[in-house]
Amino acid sequence: MDYSPIVAQVWGMLTWFIPAALLIGLLKSPWAKGQIGELLVRLFAHWQLDKQTYRRLHNVTLNTPDGTTQIDHVFLSPYGIFVLETKNMSGWIFGGEKQAQWTQKFPKRSIKFQNPLRQNYKHLKALEATLGVNSEHLHSVITFVGGSTFKTEVPANVTQGIGFIRYIQSFQQPVFSEAEVDAMLHALKSGRRAPTLATHREHVQNLKWRSDPKAERQCPKCGSALLIREIKSGPKAGLKFWGCSSFPKCRITQN
Repeated sequence: MDYSPIVAQVWGMLTWFIPAALLIGLLKSPWAKGQIGELLVRLFAHWQLDKQTYRRLHNVTLNTPDGTTQIDHVFLSPYGIFVLETKNMSGWIFGGEKQAQWTQKFPKRSIKFQNPLRQNYKHLKALEATLGVNSEHLHSVITFVGGSTFKTEVPANVTQGIGFIRYIQSFQQPVFSEAEVDAMLHALKSGRRAPTLATHREHVQNLKWRSDPKAERQCPKCGSALLIREIKSGPKAGLKFWGCSSFPKCRITQN
């Protein structure tokens, strides 16, 4: 019996099935979800925020005392500077404003992730240092895309879908002139790292280094060495943390 027609048919099916399977797997990866989420935010902003009023930069990498920080979206306007962090997530989201970690919950599993407000705080401090602006004119904004549902009360600056548009547009009191906005845009373009693959790889290495408890690290405020210290008394006795070697002059701590 000649099996060549069957083999040819099976091979024809595989030539489209394998690429399709690989594409589906790629689209389900955290990297792809992040890219899709950021693309959606760019589209929403393009349609809803006037380009002349809200000057924008995306994927902004800035130098920090302990390496680099990467900001998803920055909107510069007469009404303030809006720093937007995107989360492409599904499932139920549990988290409070002051909690270190939030929870993404599915029927059979739960995933812990860093409080995005805390994550965005470092972005705000990096922008404050780069632009030399008053912190009260910097606004942290979080948006969740991907069909997730908040199961706990969240602050007004934690939004879903195009909710970040309404939050940004709720600020109507001018605090900067047009000339100041243009100057800040120029300073940010000059001060950012080049948006290249090499910059992204270096940033990822910095993240791995910061998560290594054995790696040397510097205080983000004064530049002194951070040392591992231990709480000696109280309900948190025995817990370890990073503390600035210049204490008590500098009281910066990190988990």
